[in-house]
Amino acid sequence: MGDSKDLAAMNQDSDSEPELIGAKEMLHRLQLPALPEDTKLFNAKRFGTSAWTITGRMEVIEPDGTHRPYFVKVAYGKHGRTMLNGEWESSKIIHAIMPDFIPKPQGFGKFIDMDVTTAPDPARWAARLAALHKSSVSPTGKFGFHVTTCDGKLSHTVDWDASWASFYRKLLLGVCKLDLEANGPWPELERATAQICEVVIPRLLENLRTSEGEPTKPCLIHGNLWERNMGINTKTGDTLLFDAGSFFAHNEMELSHWRCEFSSVFRDEVYTQKYLLQFPTAEPANEFDDCNRLYSLKDGIDKYDPTIDPSISGARIVPHLAEGLI
Repeated sequence: MGDSKDLAAMNQDSDSEPELIGAKEMLHRLQLPALPEDTKLFNAKRFGTSAWTITGRMEVIEPDGTHRPYFVKVAYGKHGRTMLNGEWESSKIIHAIMPDFIPKPQGFGKFIDMDVTTAPDPARWAARLAALHKSSVSPTGKFGFHVTTCDGKLSHTVDWDASWASFYRKLLLGVCKLDLEANGPWPELERATAQICEVVIPRLLENLRTSEGEPTKPCLIHGNLWERNMGINTKTGDTLLFDAGSFFAHNEMELSHWRCEFSSVFRDEVYTQKYLLQFPTAEPANEFDDCNRLYSLKDGIDKYDPTIDPSISGARIVPHLAEGLI
């Protein structure tokens, strides 16, 4: 993973993808000029998968003869630049708070061998995630982020806002606007969105307090946290994050991703239960589930599949269907 300059260098000037070439040749073309002088690149190959990007493993021989692997991610065009810059800025802050929770983002991010198939231990995972949330401090004291970040390829609306209710309203409306542009009008959804923004959000979010009775504190969240965006360090056994699209938010918003249909491992309630033992529910505690459902709408809508009849799918969230809410 590169710094902001290197990320720009990894992007093409055009919004369209270049001619299809082998992954090894692609990585050689993009990265060799950026390596330290006298470093020899002797192998490059695809590694893992990431939507809308190419990811790879590069193996080099450093001037002192050391063999070292690196991880690289490549995206195209202006949007690709925005997406990776958001991930870079997010990863820097997460690493500054908890350096053992995410690979260090640097000019040439060190490759870490990760197990991306084994489910993490719920208690250990929850403790590390809660520690990230508790340790973070918003530089402005507000909710938001200093650059645009993305959930996948979709941009977040993250302008700074002192009010959590106001911030979340703008974040949700930003996702709904992208959905409207991509999939066309859907009057029923638009009416429901208006009702949520005018009635539900103020009702649930304007008076949230911590368990100590203080105003809700902006916490740095990963922003796209589900099982496909974490792994386990095969040497230490510690969980690791990647593909961050962070912003400062109510910490409980992190858990809403786990409610959506695309989540499988973290949908198991034990992960949420263990987390809440580390970071108690905001007050009123009896409205935790209502807030969680509200937050999950943002993630449900931006995973909309237009190839399926929207009356069946749309912003489909499995627990909502089971509860008869949509």
